Amino acid sequence: MGREFIDLFESWSATYDETVLGNDLEYREVFKDYQQILEQVAVLANGHVVEFGAGTGNLTEKLLALGYTVTAIEPSSEMRKIANEKLTGDVEIIDGDFLDFPITESVDSIVSTYAFHHLTDVEKAKAIAIYRDLLNSGGKIVFADTMYPSKEAYLQAIDDAKKENFLSLANDLETEYYTTMPYLQSMLEANDFKVTFFRCNRFVWIMEAVKN
Repeated sequence: MGREFIDLFESWSATYDETVLGNDLEYREVFKDYQQILEQVAVLANGHVVEFGAGTGNLTEKLLALGYTVTAIEPSSEMRKIANEKLTGDVEIIDGDFLDFPITESVDSIVSTYAFHHLTDVEKAKAIAIYRDLLNSGGKIVFADTMYPSKEAYLQAIDDAKKENFLSLANDLETEYYTTMPYLQSMLEANDFKVTFFRCNRFVWIMEAVKN
């Protein structure tokens, strides 16, 4: 369910916002145009929005600014603490993850940034089936994350990171569950979604999937 990575985010929470600003050379390209990526995801959402992997609340802030009703979910207690302080009571970040969350009513949008790769491909498929049942007709999933057009492109990205001596990045790419767009497209279409992808930087794409 991605919770095997909680210890990483507990320790990263204090410096996460510095990393996404591009202050870590190794991850600078991953977070290139970070604010614009969040803004694009927020603009594509609508209505009652469920956000998974809210982290320190950066996307949550943009969703609230657009006037959406937001239910934000984050499994890391340290991340939740920072987000709740940042958002000063505008919304409470609640405990949960992509597969285990306290929501039963239907919603209009499900969003996430830099987090869906914490699920295995099997877990991703399970999550999409859950979201299909949770979303209203015409509702959408909008995820921004590192993904690849092919398995070959994924392996090349690992090789490139090693050649640049970005060994932590290479390790992340090898040990977390990055997937391909063809796999995501087939899984979404099997669950009655129409999906499009938009490239944001060398690593990140936005996936917009509309429920038929």
